[in-house]
Amino acid sequence: MDGSVLPTEAGIGAPVRRHEDKRLLRGLGRYTEDEVPPGALHAVFLRSPHAAARILSIDTTDAREMPGVRGILTGADIAGLRPLPCAVPRALPGGAPMPRPPYRALAVEAVAHVGDPVALVAADTAAQARDAAEAIVVDWETRPAVTEAAAALAPGAPEVWPGLAPGNLAFEWKLGDHAAVAAAIAGAAHVVSLDFRISRVVGAFMEPRAAVAWHDPAEGRFTLRSGVQGAHPVRDELAAILGIPASSLRVISPDMGGAFGLRGQPTQEHAALLFAARALGRPIRWTADRTEGMQSDPHGRDTHNRVELALSAEGDFLALRVETAANLGAYLALMGPHASTNNLGGLAGVYRTPRIAATVRGAFTNTQPLAPYRGAGRPEATYAIERAIDVAASRLGVDRIELRRRNLIPREAMPYKTGLIFTYDSGDFARGMAMAVEAADLPGFPARRAASEARGMRRGLGVANAIEISAGPPRTPAPESAEIRVNADGSATFLLGTHNHGQGHETVFRQMAASMLGLAPEMVRIVAGDTDAVSQGRGSFGSRTMVAGGTAVARASERIIERGRRIAARLLECDEGDIEFTPLPGGRFAVAGTDKGVTLAQVAAAAHAPGPLPPGEDGGLTAQTMAAPGDATFPNGCHLCEVEVDPETGRITLDRYTVADDVGTVVNPLLMHGQIHGGIAQGFGQAVMEEARFDAESGQFLAASFMDYALPRAGDLPEFEVLSNPQPTATNPIGAKGAGEAGTVGALPAVISAICDALGVEHLDMPATPERVWAALQDARR
Repeated sequence: MDGSVLPTEAGIGAPVRRHEDKRLLRGLGRYTEDEVPPGALHAVFLRSPHAAARILSIDTTDAREMPGVRGILTGADIAGLRPLPCAVPRALPGGAPMPRPPYRALAVEAVAHVGDPVALVAADTAAQARDAAEAIVVDWETRPAVTEAAAALAPGAPEVWPGLAPGNLAFEWKLGDHAAVAAAIAGAAHVVSLDFRISRVVGAFMEPRAAVAWHDPAEGRFTLRSGVQGAHPVRDELAAILGIPASSLRVISPDMGGAFGLRGQPTQEHAALLFAARALGRPIRWTADRTEGMQSDPHGRDTHNRVELALSAEGDFLALRVETAANLGAYLALMGPHASTNNLGGLAGVYRTPRIAATVRGAFTNTQPLAPYRGAGRPEATYAIERAIDVAASRLGVDRIELRRRNLIPREAMPYKTGLIFTYDSGDFARGMAMAVEAADLPGFPARRAASEARGMRRGLGVANAIEISAGPPRTPAPESAEIRVNADGSATFLLGTHNHGQGHETVFRQMAASMLGLAPEMVRIVAGDTDAVSQGRGSFGSRTMVAGGTAVARASERIIERGRRIAARLLECDEGDIEFTPLPGGRFAVAGTDKGVTLAQVAAAAHAPGPLPPGEDGGLTAQTMAAPGDATFPNGCHLCEVEVDPETGRITLDRYTVADDVGTVVNPLLMHGQIHGGIAQGFGQAVMEEARFDAESGQFLAASFMDYALPRAGDLPEFEVLSNPQPTATNPIGAKGAGEAGTVGALPAVISAICDALGVEHLDMPATPERVWAALQDARR
């Protein structure tokens, strides 16, 4: 240990720069294709050009004779593989289980969306595999397609799965007291309603999906190397698909250039490649190009909605009702129904609405399957309540911020049981809103608006209060694993069940090691994403890592200290009860009230030596746990933004953005701000430019490249002002609430709110492209 960074400077709360950037920014990252077994074949998938078609025949004769081709597999060849699972069961009206179309690794008999894979070609080079794939002749019988949820559920719509899912209905999910909500709405002084669309988006990862698979015939064991959010759950699901024990499959998830929830599941390509590796007796590799990925990656969001908000004559919220048609795509992905049903508690927002009810109808369409995407239902829920409040303020002629303030849940009411599902354990919503309002300089807004108008521009102010659930489900949060191995020299290896795909986990877990055990960052090695190295784990999703993973690290650290006390007591010749541990600086066990003590490194050295250990004590200094936090947490914040609109072109400029966020204990302010920044950027992108569009008649995907699918750039974003309103939770040892999705949850409604204010309209559906904005301005002038 060179002492260049003291633990006191690198513990919880310190703005430590990302440790992993030392390698990632120098090109030393290890991504999926950076480590490929020698002799690996290249795979190319032949994909359907049609959104809906029967496969009458597949002729691979000529393709098999082409140079370099080592094998071609079709759906008939791998019929023994089980279909990909769905882990979110839902029911039809009346209680019958939802229909489950066969989600196969390669399509058999029919395809249900553009990009559905029908054959795998393996060759010595990628070019040879592509040429052979183009030589395969498929005889198609095309069928009518439907791509939007509302259209799919309408009478007479083409059926995606005739005979299996009549009317394309996958499920109907209801929550809340619908009768009480209906009565409250009927008797309210004011009722406002709004129909709105949450658009479909593409994940647009920095690194396209990729995988390498191989099979060891001597051991009868598979290995899959692929960037996924949870190596262990993906291993378990793939093992079931292959019909093998989980111990016969190793999953390695290396560095990954983004995930956002869409890489938390086994895929068709995973299953097909593993089968091919065994069938062909060679390792096999595959990397999607950008267009292939956009046609085959899971998509996010995509709902049609109606919200109704009932208010008293004084402006108190009385009831909220939301009806949603949710697009699930052609197949049910592992967590397909999750986003539209599992986080509906967020409809309560930060408000005292006593009665809330929601109905969600899931629809099959001829589109890619849907999966959770950054927020997974949380942004959609917040959008519903926040847009309804804006519309109510407009129709009642009251100030938007004052209407919100009037209905906020007060801090002294915590814990607070909301009108739907959630019970908030902590939070000071009024303080966060006041912080954001002050920092955003609302008194100066009229002058800024006047200055914009003087330049021929329009300026609008947007506001949204956001809240989300992290590390759920509520009351029974999922556990996470951590194992700590302290070596004889005092260095340590942390083996974690969570997974870092860009968030900075390698940094924050070192900070925890500093604060809990007194370990300097350079003395800690982080291992994750390998089912052979890490015994168990759930992965990273749902803003859970600091809450669930932090709980596991805290518990394992406590066990290290508990064992260390016994060893220290023997070394210091005193009772174990007299030993105190102080993590900073350096980690020290000492006899209470004296200067006698030993360091953690000295205790570790003794633990690895046969002599100093107490009788019956096992050698080594390790601890392992699979622990869950006491409950879910509820990060929250207030977002205020200002946009300028050019009325001649419809172009939107995001000029100012302020957010006051409560993510509980802030482990690293730099990384927390980065997570909020990134979330805002994704929310802004969906609000003004991102849209996965399909041709309504043919079902063709119209946004299959970055020439057709717009993403925000650095120049589109201002400097963000991120304020911290920490209200630590008692549900986990760190007091953290999660930060990964908070920015997106608030950005969607805040940005649309600002655009509507600038245009002088009640609502404009996302994405607010220049064309739509210009058209809205023309309509307003008529």
